[in-house]
Amino acid sequence: MTDQRQKPITAFLLNSSEIVFVFYAIFVSFSTYFCMYAFRKPFAAATFAGLQFFGTTIKLKKAIVISQIIGYALSKYAGIKICSEISPKKRLFTLVFLILFAESALIIYGILPNNYKVFAIFLNGIPLGMVWGLVVWYLEGRQTSELLLAGLSCSFILASGIVKDFGRAVMGGVVAEWWLKIPLLGTIISRLMGEVSEGWMPAVVGLHFLPFFFISVWLLNQLPQPTEADIEARTERETMDGSERLSFLKHFLLGIILLCVAYFFLTAYRDYRDNYQVEIFNELGYVYEDNKTIITQAETIVAFGVICALALIYLIKDNRLGLIGAYGIMVSGIVLMGISTTLLDAKIIDGFWWMTLVGLGAYLTYVPYGSVLFDRLIAHTKYIGTAVFAIYVADAIGYTGSISVQLYEDFFASDKIGVLAFFRTLTYLMSIVGAFCLLGSCFYFLNRGDDTVIGGAKDE
Repeated sequence: MTDQRQKPITAFLLNSSEIVFVFYAIFVSFSTYFCMYAFRKPFAAATFAGLQFFGTTIKLKKAIVISQIIGYALSKYAGIKICSEISPKKRLFTLVFLILFAESALIIYGILPNNYKVFAIFLNGIPLGMVWGLVVWYLEGRQTSELLLAGLSCSFILASGIVKDFGRAVMGGVVAEWWLKIPLLGTIISRLMGEVSEGWMPAVVGLHFLPFFFISVWLLNQLPQPTEADIEARTERETMDGSERLSFLKHFLLGIILLCVAYFFLTAYRDYRDNYQVEIFNELGYVYEDNKTIITQAETIVAFGVICALALIYLIKDNRLGLIGAYGIMVSGIVLMGISTTLLDAKIIDGFWWMTLVGLGAYLTYVPYGSVLFDRLIAHTKYIGTAVFAIYVADAIGYTGSISVQLYEDFFASDKIGVLAFFRTLTYLMSIVGAFCLLGSCFYFLNRGDDTVIGGAKDE
């Protein structure tokens, strides 16, 4: 605590009320990860209409999407080790380095010819997959973790839609002027690109958000470590070396397998919806020129629903009941996806509300994986370690699923099946597989109670 108290903001937070701490932590973590999305998702707003990858049957945009996901998936595998072991002193520098690396890749993306952009976007994905784990390190293991992680999770739900709408606005010249007024930087970039094309748009969007990211991550680094009361309520969180990670997997193997199978399909589903929202809305009859903020509108409703649901778990102090609550939210999300698609088929709801409801269902299931699920699981089982490790195991498997589904659509799905039809079928598949795996893993972990005593567990 000595070093922390030397920081004025940290000292202030240590002596503030819980509500002040919660609002501060949510704000700085939300803004940090929101800004990260400005380096990851704007490229998806471009369509590269009519362009094929090196003259093959693969669309250029599809090749670009898959390439970034491959880089992002590799980042998740690397994050299993890096994010589990990183010391608190290195987090700030690492976050800044990762974002500068990603922006550099976007500049290369703008320079390269269309077909070669896949290599630059691959490089862009490599650092970004580790940002989530580094931010979660600041928030997990606290009595208020549900509120903090719910706020953090809303960042990528909102950011995904907003940065794509922002990117399309940049290409339309709506918001592309003020950054050009920045001394020297604006002059250099404007000469390189001439105009904000589909290729240069992602780098330009990133430049808009770069200063805000620096400020946000510095403020995030002022958060104090969990208190003794936090540790007592939620179990101590420590870095995990290779043997400790292996011990964790062996102890919870069946439950982790069931969770990862569900997440394999869930991440593929969520990523497909996220990357092809523009195309899906087009097929549903929503022309972008007449609905310029439709993605932001849908995702704002989704974010509000998710944060309200996750925040309710904060009211549950018992960790076993909290774990049940997390699973309840996830299973409800899976069911909502299937029901809303049935309602669309019956023409009871329109395309906008279907995209909104399946998005809400997907995120109600997806978000707990990266936040409250593993935090409560560790608190319930009293296993000393970090939720970040379990999150990254699931993430690595999940993004492997995302790549697999993208490739399956290209090489095995019928050419006559459009984006909308494929997505609709994927929704039904996700509902069935996800419900089975989640319910199975729920029963498994509830039987691994907090009286468990193993090498890595805490005997109380």
